[in-house]
Amino acid sequence: MATDRRKFLAAMAAMSATAAAGAHAQTISGNKKSVARNLLAQRSGKSAKTSGMMVINTLGGLSDPNHPGDGLVPEFSPRVIAEAHASGLTAVNITLGYVAGPEDPYEYSVRDIAATDALVRKHADDILKVYTASDIQRARDEGRIGLIYGFQNGAMMGEDPSRVDTFAALGVRVFQLTYNPANQLGDGSMAPENRGITPLGREVIARCNANRVMVDLSHSGQQTCLEAARASTQPISINHTGCRALTDLPRNKTDEELRLVADQGGFVGIYFMPFLNPTGHATADDVVAHIEHAVKVCGEDHVGIGTDNTVSQIDDLQAYQAVLAKEIADRRAAGISAAGERPDTYPFVVDLRGPDQFRKLESLLAAKGWPEGRIEKIMGRNFLRYAETIWGA
Repeated sequence: MATDRRKFLAAMAAMSATAAAGAHAQTISGNKKSVARNLLAQRSGKSAKTSGMMVINTLGGLSDPNHPGDGLVPEFSPRVIAEAHASGLTAVNITLGYVAGPEDPYEYSVRDIAATDALVRKHADDILKVYTASDIQRARDEGRIGLIYGFQNGAMMGEDPSRVDTFAALGVRVFQLTYNPANQLGDGSMAPENRGITPLGREVIARCNANRVMVDLSHSGQQTCLEAARASTQPISINHTGCRALTDLPRNKTDEELRLVADQGGFVGIYFMPFLNPTGHATADDVVAHIEHAVKVCGEDHVGIGTDNTVSQIDDLQAYQAVLAKEIADRRAAGISAAGERPDTYPFVVDLRGPDQFRKLESLLAAKGWPEGRIEKIMGRNFLRYAETIWGA
C-alpha cells in the first residue's frame, strides 16, 4: 500500500516521534552489532536469537518510520539494523525506483539504485546485495541481511523493453509489471477495464526471462496476472498479496491466479496488510488464515510471506493517525490507492509488527499443528527454492 512511504516517513518525523524511540536509537548508535542485539534482547526480555529458521520477507523494507533519512533512500539507522538482526531476518525484497509521482521514471529509478548501492557499501558489515540465491545463504552464514532490489511498477521501461537488460545489470532482481493503475505493460488491480497484458508487456516479460529476473504480478489486475503467467517461460511470483476467496478486494488474488502461479512452479507471498479482513482491521489471525488458504490452493511448497512493511514499528500511533488521513487522500488524488484503504485502517497488522513479528508468526503456525518443516518453507525456504529456479544457485 505505502508506495510513497518515504514522503510519509518524512511527515512522521515532522510530527516528532516519541522520545523513547530517539533514546533507543542514540543508545545503540555507537555500539557494535552484537551489543545492539543484546540490548534489544534485554529490553524485550527475550533471547535475541531466533528459532534458527531462514526468514525471507519477499516485500518489505529497512527503514525507520520514526527517524527517516533525508536523502533519496532512507538511511539504514542503527536501530533498523539492530532490530533487523534481532528479528532473525535473512533477506528482504525492497522497493526501489519509480512507483508514482511527477519524476521521470527512468531517471529516478537509476538514481535510486545508485543511492542504495552507496548505502550498501557504507553498511557492508551488515548488508549484502543479493544477485543470486547463494547470496541469500551467504548473508545468513555471515550474519548479514540480504538486500534484494525490486521494482513495483514497470513505468521506468518506457517503450523500450531493452531497459530490462540495463536494470538487470544494475542488480534489480524483481520486476513487478504494474502498480494499482494501468501502465504501458498491463492493467493494475484497480484498472476497471481488466484488459490484461499489452504487447509491450509481453516483450518485457520475455526480456525478464532472458535475464533470469523475477516477474512479479503483485498489484496486477486478474487478467494481466493470468496472461502474464502464461506468457512467461519461467515461473512467476506474486510477492505480496492476500486471498480473494477470504476477502473480496482487488488487491487480493483469486484461487485461479494463485493456482496457476503454483502449477507453473511459482511463488506466492502473503502480506500483513488491511486487505486481509473486510473491516480493514486485519489481525495476526487473518494473516494465518490467508496463509492456510494459500497453502490449500497452491500447496505448501509455493507459499511464503511478503509483509509489505519494515521490521521497525511506528512507536507513536497517535502521531501516525494524524498523518494517515492525508496520506490516503494524497494516494486517492494521485489515482494510486486501492479499494480497502481508508483513513481508519493501518497499512500493517497491529498485533504482528516489530522485531518479534516473525517469531510470533512461527508460533501461531505451530499452534495450528503445523510441522516445523512446513513452517520453515513458509518463512523462507520456499522463496529460496524459487530464487534458485530463476536467478540460479
